[in-house]
Amino acid sequence: MGDAERGVRRQAAFAAIGLGAVLLAVAAFTTPWRVLAAGPPDPARDFTAAQIARAQAFDAATTLPSYLSLALSIIIAGLLVATPIGAKAVGRLRGPWWLRVIQGVVVITALTELIRWPLGMWFETLLRAFGLSTQDWASWAGDRLKSLGVQVAILCLMLVVLVALARKVRRWWIPAAVGAFALTVVASFVYPVVFEPLFNDFTSMQQGPLRKNLLAMAERDGVPVEDVLVADASRRTTALNAYVSGFGATRRIVVYDTLLKAPQPEVELVVAHELGHAKDNDVLSGTLISGLGAGLGAVLLFLVFDPVRRRVGVTSIADPRAVGAVMGLMTLGSLLLGPAENLISRHIEARADLHALDLTRDPATFIQMQKRLAITNISDLAPDAVEYVLYASHPTSPQRIAMARAWAKLNGIPVP
Repeated sequence: MGDAERGVRRQAAFAAIGLGAVLLAVAAFTTPWRVLAAGPPDPARDFTAAQIARAQAFDAATTLPSYLSLALSIIIAGLLVATPIGAKAVGRLRGPWWLRVIQGVVVITALTELIRWPLGMWFETLLRAFGLSTQDWASWAGDRLKSLGVQVAILCLMLVVLVALARKVRRWWIPAAVGAFALTVVASFVYPVVFEPLFNDFTSMQQGPLRKNLLAMAERDGVPVEDVLVADASRRTTALNAYVSGFGATRRIVVYDTLLKAPQPEVELVVAHELGHAKDNDVLSGTLISGLGAGLGAVLLFLVFDPVRRRVGVTSIADPRAVGAVMGLMTLGSLLLGPAENLISRHIEARADLHALDLTRDPATFIQMQKRLAITNISDLAPDAVEYVLYASHPTSPQRIAMARAWAKLNGIPVP
């Protein structure tokens, strides 16, 4: 390694440190680390023995396929990063470099999905056995293939641009980091109007007391809401949910049609929770954190790729045969970041719960709503520490109920 190359790597290392510091600062500043202290959660206080047993049975049934899926992701990524298997597969492809990059993404994704497909079918079978899935196999396969198509399209765009930059620019990590940040922001903005309709049909909530109350509540909360949409989720699941996506002109609150079967006060509380996300600009701050993380990932890719390059047998990241190694590194990076993302998400969700309580001042209905969500969705009421760290993006239902009781006590309202 010459002095010039050492200088470039030193610059990239400084950039990574700087971006990492900014990322940590933004995450620390925007995450509500202390929301409301609550007593210890107690599932037995609010759920029957049969409900707890059903949740435990579902968790026991899904634990093995979940961990197998995680292990499979690590193994496949490890093979792509530590062996020449991916480079050899892509090396058999023909055409200009950009076509080989696209073909490489498609081939590696297809082979990976072929290996993972039986696990997906196993998990879907369990969802049906517990009454959570309403899909037939054609619908399930169609959704899975559409999701893969979106993933492949975005990956092809990213890697074609990355290889093009590496072929033209010595310090390719600079434009790559800027591009990764920009792509994350654009994707967050257009996803609600471009990609979500691929999986669900959305209609404006029909005129009536519920719609009127929801819009009035949003106005009272100071959150601009153009519309409340209903997603036809019942064609694939019985689970209850609502969410907020996008920001600015594309921000919308979406309610599953399955949720509309719940009593109106409970639906209003769920939407009050989503208004909390909108009021605190959680989508915007999440997009900023994700964009900074993507930019940092591009710089780290430059720094770590040299030893990986030697293992997989490619000359540089500009070689189309490097596609597999890059995909493996991206997978490992996302798996490593998962627990941190879940930690931040749990605190943000707790703040949205607190917002719903402040807005509605109805802890009794909040608790009833949490019980309904937990029972219908068969939520894990007491996950073990490993599952909580790896998979829990929300506080558990007993934790959320305990916070509602703490809020009632703090505000002088009879504790439900």
